[in-house]
Order: sequence, then structure tokens, then C-alpha cells
Amino acid sequence: MSWQPAKDPKPGDKLACDAIDIVIVPRARDLGGFSVRRALPSTQRQMIGPFIFFDQMGPAEFLLGAGMDVRPHPHIGLSTVTYLFDGEIMHRDSLGTVLPIRPGELNWMTAGRGSAHSERTAPELRSVGSKLFGIQSWVALSAPDEEAEPDFVHYDANDLPVLDGEGKVIRVPDRCSGLPLP
Repeated sequence: MSWQPAKDPKPGDKLACDAIDIVIVPRARDLGGFSVRRALPSTQRQMIGPFIFFDQMGPAEFLLGAGMDVRPHPHIGLSTVTYLFDGEIMHRDSLGTVLPIRPGELNWMTAGRGSAHSERTAPELRSVGSKLFGIQSWVALSAPDEEAEPDFVHYDANDLPVLDGEGKVIRVPDRCSGLPLP
């Protein structure tokens, strides 16, 4: 999902067109001076595998004194996976975690039986202005895991395995890659 300029697939290109099942145009949601584009759920597709929500944050540029203010809110029975391309978000949760997430880093919060968290722009960034661009997916936990203990894991950019090939570079957290860390 992206609103960034890109070439459309060409008819007959089996690597592009044949792989497309459906095109979902995300809805923009204003979170108080900050927009999030939500691709899932949509009328065309409620879930894709375990993914129940898929959001694109930004790209946005905050002026002096402004920022993102997602106030404390609860989650239950799911995990959120947040990855940033630009900017910084200060994550705080009911487990006692207080940690910024920066470009190339990943936050994996498992709510399980319940946790609460907030996502905000830090005061020091508000004094100089900042940018933000990232994605967040919400993953439904399996029935046996819905009541698991809440958990939070942060991956620094250098901790994520990097796969490079065929002109692509991707980072994959070891929790879901099945690959050993380099």
C-alpha cells in the first residue's frame, strides 16, 4: 500500500498483474492533525490471513509545536507491528515500556489478555518540527494465544535480518522470518 509515485503494472506482466487479486484504496482517517490511511479492513476484504488492520502513517510533516498524539488506549487479543521509514514515535505502555521507535526499527506489541499504550511525538521533536512515515499492522492472535501475557519487543535497525536480492532489500524480524540472525 502506497500513495507514492509508482508505475502501474503492464498487462501481460505475469510478475505484476497476475499476482494482483484485488486493489484496495485505503480510507484516510484524521487523528487530529494527522492522517492514517487504513487499507484493512475494507468492504472488499476484511482480513488477509491474520492481518485485521493495515495502516499507513503519513508521510507527514509536523510544524513547530505539533506532532502525533495517540492517547492511551487498550488492546486485547492481538499484536501490533509498527515499522518506521521516517521520523520517530515515543511508545509508552502498561508494561512500563517507554521507548522511541526510529526509522528501520520495529516494535512488536502483543496485547494478549490486555494492555494499553500511547504513541506520541516527543516534546524535544515538537520544539524543532519533525516528519513521520510508517506502517502498522494489527495481527489477530490465535484462540489459544488471545489470553497470553502481554509482551513488548523492540528491534533496533541493526538487529533485523536483511535479505538482499533481485534488486530488493527487506528487513524481517526473527520472530516471523524463521531465519537465523546474521
